[in-house]
This record gives sequence, structure tokens and C-alpha cells, in this order.
Amino acid sequence: MIDVKSDLLMALKQENLIYGVVKTLVYYSEQQIKRVRVVRRADGYYCQFLIDVERQEYHKPTGQITGIDLGLKEFYTDAQGNTVENPRYLRKSEKRLQKAQRRLSKKFRKGKKQSKNYHKQRVKVARLHLKVSRQRKDKAIKEALALVQSNDLVVYEALKVRNLVKNRKLAKSISDASWYQFTQWFEFFAKIYQIVCVAVPPHFTSQDCSVCGTRVQKTLSTRTHQCSNCQTVIDRDHNAAINILKKGLKYLGNHLNGTVGQTETDPNALGESDLWILNGDIENLSCLVEQGISDSDLERIPRHSVA
Repeated sequence: MIDVKSDLLMALKQENLIYGVVKTLVYYSEQQIKRVRVVRRADGYYCQFLIDVERQEYHKPTGQITGIDLGLKEFYTDAQGNTVENPRYLRKSEKRLQKAQRRLSKKFRKGKKQSKNYHKQRVKVARLHLKVSRQRKDKAIKEALALVQSNDLVVYEALKVRNLVKNRKLAKSISDASWYQFTQWFEFFAKIYQIVCVAVPPHFTSQDCSVCGTRVQKTLSTRTHQCSNCQTVIDRDHNAAINILKKGLKYLGNHLNGTVGQTETDPNALGESDLWILNGDIENLSCLVEQGISDSDLERIPRHSVA
């Protein structure tokens, strides 16, 4: 039997290819390398190694907790009012993509063998799409890691992106924001850094007032929350982020009190949050729940008379 993994590693070393990867792989035994896969991308071939290793990073406690509201205007807004810009990589590359695709279309010969120039242009179009895909992934990884490293507890919405992209008017913008990819990486880093991560249902987080709880109906074009009951005026996404955090704190409080089954949290949306909580430090978690949203945060919310 031919040992493909050993032969591949030897060939990489002899040809001095992807030196950084080979240098990293020498720290693992051949028994830890479970699978090797060669994949083709628009810019060449890549070798993927599946390694059986347990990764765990140290998380320095910050005492910070937050809730995040994913959006299209901003990538996300947290419960403290901080925002992360939505880069809109596809929108920025649309003109170049359209120009490259028009050139590709002109070179196409129906019913005939395609020329070398056609295949060259096809590769150029594929590379432009690959660049956008990699930009989205890089953004998702960096933002997810920064969020995990700067907080001890994060609450987010369990959005059904598959259903959201059925909206023809918003499908391109939702896909360009890469919410699903961001939440996947966020959950991955939360496990590695062992922080508490809770997903809550998104129902009425934008409609309900974060101060008094009054439901204020809004359209998607309404970007400011104005409550006629308590006179609160606040950014729509900021209001939603505070509501998301409150939902997560309510779930955790009921969990610590042993009444998790009575919460409104969707069990399918929670993923493995229960496991992380049970394996965590309950005393520290209780302090985080009691901290909640400080009075100073609520006092900073402006109140004006609403006509």
C-alpha cells in the first residue's frame, strides 16, 4: 500500500513548495494527519491537511458583555453603540466584474470550440469572484476574533439567512454582508477561547423599546427608534442590540436558576451554548449576568419629546 501522506510531504519538502506549511506540519506526527486533499481554485492548486489536534487559547477576562445586531447599513452594532463598517466588497467590485464578464461574453462562440483567449478571460472573471470571497472571509475572521477577545459574554441573533435571501431586493446585500460566515467563525472562536456565547431569537428586537418595552412598529427604512411612551430616541440598530443582550441575560439568569425550560429562547438556535455554560465558571458567569446593562448605559440614551 502506498502511503500518500508521506509521499506528498516528502515531495513538498524536496521541491521546497509552500515552505510555511511544511515548516508548520513538522510539529505534528503522521498519525495526527487524518486527511490530505488537493483543491483547485481560480488562481491555482492548494493542499489541505486535516489534523487531529485539540486547540485551546487563553482568554484574559475583560469583564465586558455585549449583544450584537447584524445589519446592512453597518456590519454590526453592539449594545454599547459601537459600530463596525460594512465593507460591501461585492458592490465595490461590481463594475470590474461587469466589464470582465462582458469581455468574456464577447469571446464566447456558440457551438464551437472556445479559444484560448476565452479561457484566459474566464480565469480572470473567476479570480475576481475569488478575491471577493476571500475578502469576505478575512473580514469575518478578523471581526469574530476581535469580538471574542474583547468580551466575556456575547449574545447574538440566530438569523435564518437561508430564508432572508429569498427577498429579491435584499438578497445580494445580505449575501455580501456574509452574516452566516461571520456567526460560524464567531462560534468557532468562542469555543476555542471558552467564552459564553448565546444565540437568541430575533423576533421584535428592532420593534420593542429597549427602555420601557413598548412595541413601536417600524419599516426597514426607519433607522431611528422613537418611543412615544418613554420619549426615548435612539438608533434602530443600537436599540436592537440592547434588546438582544437583555434576551441573552434573561436566558442565562433562568439557566442559572434552573428554569431554562421556561424561557422564550429557541433551543434549535442555541447550538451548543448549554454545554459551554455548564463547563464554565458558574460564579464568574453569575457576576456577568448581574452586571447586565449598567445604569450609566441607560442614562446615556437620549430622551426627547415625540410628537
